[in-house]
Amino acid sequence: MKLEYVLPADIEKRSFEIIESELKTEVPAEIKPVVIRAIHTTADFDYAENLYFSENIIDKALAVLERGAVIVTDTNMAKAGINKAALARHGCECMCFMADADIAETAKKNGTTRAAASVDKAAELGRPVIYAVGNAPTALVRLCEHISAGDFVPEFVIGAPVGFVNVVQSKEMLVASGIPCIVARGRKGGSNVAAAICNAMLYMLDDKKGLKK
Repeated sequence: MKLEYVLPADIEKRSFEIIESELKTEVPAEIKPVVIRAIHTTADFDYAENLYFSENIIDKALAVLERGAVIVTDTNMAKAGINKAALARHGCECMCFMADADIAETAKKNGTTRAAASVDKAAELGRPVIYAVGNAPTALVRLCEHISAGDFVPEFVIGAPVGFVNVVQSKEMLVASGIPCIVARGRKGGSNVAAAICNAMLYMLDDKKGLKK
């Protein structure tokens, strides 16, 4: 098999060209950048079909990011994967509370997971929040509880936990909540997918504003 020589700066562009050429599913133009980047980070074309987008989610998401928002992630891996320069260009920031000492204490005291306790902490920020979940279905369940109670309603939610226990159920709860969301339906997902979706939308906002990535 012959290797294809590609300059380092062109690897991502070439990867996207390959994805486009092999994509067998018709993807609407408005969501295509998100789908392509999810495939790019996973090499899994299933994301062309299993990503759920609530109505007008891209326009809503870009409007929130344009105003400056806090992206809260359920893992430091997802936080690390979100482009910090892109966040800064739009006056946004990213937070993850999972390693905070108070979160461990609260989770132990209440008999919950740290992911659920982190949702409660995010509820106290008093700022527009985008919640990106790539690991913990308990975070989605807790978010749905807050949304149902009306005491903490994020601007939108990325629901992409990966695994087997309550993963599918928590994602369907999120879809049923009616909140603006992008959801990786089924068992697939991960911190890399959550970060990729965030980055896709940040880059879409760059394009909208004519900014260089």
